[in-house]
Amino acid sequence: MNSPYKPGTPCWIDLMVPDQRAALDFYCDLFGWQGEVGPPETGGYAVCTLKGRPVAGIMKAMNPDGTVPDPLPPTAWTTYLSTDNIDATVKSATDAGGTVMMGPTDVMDLGRMAVITDPTGAAVGLWQPGTFDGAGIANEHGALIWNELLTADPQAASAFYSSILPVTTPRSEIPGVEGVIEFQVDGRAVGGMTDLAQLPPGVTPRWQTYFQVDHVDEAQAAAVRAGATVLTPAFDMAVGRMAVLSDPQGGAFAVITTTSAEQPA
Repeated sequence: MNSPYKPGTPCWIDLMVPDQRAALDFYCDLFGWQGEVGPPETGGYAVCTLKGRPVAGIMKAMNPDGTVPDPLPPTAWTTYLSTDNIDATVKSATDAGGTVMMGPTDVMDLGRMAVITDPTGAAVGLWQPGTFDGAGIANEHGALIWNELLTADPQAASAFYSSILPVTTPRSEIPGVEGVIEFQVDGRAVGGMTDLAQLPPGVTPRWQTYFQVDHVDEAQAAAVRAGATVLTPAFDMAVGRMAVLSDPQGGAFAVITTTSAEQPA
């Protein structure tokens, strides 16, 4: 990826954890990333890289003043959607029933970020690029390939996201995945949405992160050896084979090996 992502496209992911060093070790070993705790001026935020390009961020759970939250927030991956006007997008989100968790904030000269919660309860980040566009690699082993909103109200979610960003939400036309609604930008699928009613009980509204891997079963086994939990064991699906895992600190993510000729994202 060598240019800014089109507005509405997932462009970055990051993880907030109690033990940043342990999370870095887990994901770097699993996906072949390189990553170290960042400098104090960025709160120690670690930008993980693959082949020298940024792929994900990992940060320690802390308050803006540097203190440790009590209680600690749940460990979770955050998906960021690109926007060319973050202030306008945040205003549109509040007008459409969303909640602002973190208002637009400058991140040095890298860009501006915000975090909102959609009306169905899923948190999502927003990113207006400055000198930093987002993930520099996608759709390769160890990199982001897909982001999917898990929601109890797909109709409300569709209306919300299409009102704040230039996305459309048609039903998937991929055989075997008719239950998935696509997020499209300029007619191309950039993400998906699944009704929680189709998933096991207990799954909460969220944006789920999918990483491409060469061999799902090997990745699942390696993750388990490193302390991860299998939420959904590896299974075959219309576009490949995937598994849903939880890292040792409780962050859920999916790994997938695609078999389709044209990969998403």
